[in-house]
Amino acid sequence: MKRPLQVILLLLMGLGLLYGSLFTDLYLRYVKEGMRFILVASGALLLLLGVAEAWSHRRPGGGVGHGEPGGHDDSDRGHGHGHDHSAVPHVAWLLFLPALSLLFYAPPSLGAYTASREAAKAVTDQEHFDPLPDTSPVPMTLTEYTSRVQQDREQAIKGRSVRMIGFVTPGKRGDGWYLTRTIFMCCAADAQFVKVRIHGTPAPPANTWVSVTGTWHPGGTLGTKSAPAALDARTVKKVARPVNAYKDALPLTPSR
Repeated sequence: MKRPLQVILLLLMGLGLLYGSLFTDLYLRYVKEGMRFILVASGALLLLLGVAEAWSHRRPGGGVGHGEPGGHDDSDRGHGHGHDHSAVPHVAWLLFLPALSLLFYAPPSLGAYTASREAAKAVTDQEHFDPLPDTSPVPMTLTEYTSRVQQDREQAIKGRSVRMIGFVTPGKRGDGWYLTRTIFMCCAADAQFVKVRIHGTPAPPANTWVSVTGTWHPGGTLGTKSAPAALDARTVKKVARPVNAYKDALPLTPSR
């Protein structure tokens, strides 16, 4: 790969990172929100490196070649200088693909296809639960709902109407469907999924974002690990995909 193309690659990578992290929310498809500053700094650094490389190439003497003052002539060959170790492997051309994709084609976000093949994230052990608010339905994250169902010995969730938001994941072999949220621990590579089984309504299309209101679906012993994280749905309404879809946030958008 010649030096001008290396410069173009650095500039494209830098612009792609800045575009995805500074001017849009595309970066949220790959990393947690807190890593935005690192991506912005990396994009700016790549741009500076590209500009510096281009400047050094344009300086007098920056593009010397064989037979020119300061260059290497053919007499060097045979005296231990027969190989040009500055050449970049041809495989480096493949780096243009992710660089261009950052600018022109963002890969699709993780969704039902991946979630259906992964086990649900285990909830953290919790001994104390605050009283539920008097509002009805109670807005909840899928993680809190699962914890309440399987660990709250007071069984405060029993008979209470709750509302949660997530995307639709079909069950295996057509076995019902799940309300799902994706959680990034750091980035897309370590994504985990929290799921709540939905009963009483046909499955909307996969990856559809919905608001589900209902009550706990009885099974096992409420407040223990034997209780399923499941919901008898009363209403299922389509909602807009959240800007940051990779955390298990409360359903702040009112149902419509």
